[in-house]
Amino acid sequence: MNKKMAFLFIAFGASLWGIIGVFVTYLNEIGFTSVQIVAIRTISATIFLVVYVFFKNRRLLKIRVTDSKYFIGTGIFSIVLFNWCLFSAMEETSISIATILLYTAPAFVTIIARFLFKELFTVRKLLALLITFIGCGFVVGVVPATSEPISFYGLILGLGSGFFYALYSIFGKFALRKYNSLTVTVYTFLFAMIAITPFSNLWSVFPLFSTLEVWLYIIGLGFLSTMLAFIFYTIGLNRVESSQASIIATVEPVVASLASFVIFQERLNYWQYFGIILVILAVIIVQESAKKSKLVKSRNASLSK
Repeated sequence: MNKKMAFLFIAFGASLWGIIGVFVTYLNEIGFTSVQIVAIRTISATIFLVVYVFFKNRRLLKIRVTDSKYFIGTGIFSIVLFNWCLFSAMEETSISIATILLYTAPAFVTIIARFLFKELFTVRKLLALLITFIGCGFVVGVVPATSEPISFYGLILGLGSGFFYALYSIFGKFALRKYNSLTVTVYTFLFAMIAITPFSNLWSVFPLFSTLEVWLYIIGLGFLSTMLAFIFYTIGLNRVESSQASIIATVEPVVASLASFVIFQERLNYWQYFGIILVILAVIIVQESAKKSKLVKSRNASLSK
């Protein structure tokens, strides 16, 4: 596979993530709560992923019990809380605003990594943080003053989704030192499913599962926007640098905005679209910063030999 095809695979995977709000919104309208939709996503994704890995390479399903701590981090403290915040934010605000607030995750990663891994703040990182802050101000309607701001609860939910999504990169960094990315993904969703299902009260809405429409949305959520999105993204990632992949993945909020506009007629004002552009720009800047940092480390290592 050449690089152009790899870029297309990554963009397609990110686009599938971008339409997740469509399935979430429809399931919410049918009568499922945000917690129940998180449970539905984790259950369906776990089933699809386990079946896929079993036939692809069942050895990837083996882990040490003592390493469960990594997946408690990625599955419970990240995926469960991130999904609940994201789906609740979509209900409280809109698909577009919730998705772009999710993209504050790189800013949170930068801040957390500074204290946890002692990664230095560079000019680029600080600039990215500032642009993210300003961009979010435009998106949520704080600036300009003429914009109608979203609710404080919606803002907290959106930023919460970005924070808990950022934790996946932190916990995942430890897990990926020992396991294949596919193994990490499978057990992340498995642990998330085990944690959220008992609290979801799904059995109380059992009659809602009686229609074909619901099952189509569940397949869309668990198969298209989770498993298939991950597979395409990972295949592309094997051919390009992670920093490049992250930049290409910023197509996600663009697709989310288009989908919400076309399907649900959700409209944002010009200032909010400007804010979306700023947040995406910040993601590109912080990824380029990470890329340059790796190059510097590589050169220093070669010079020390």
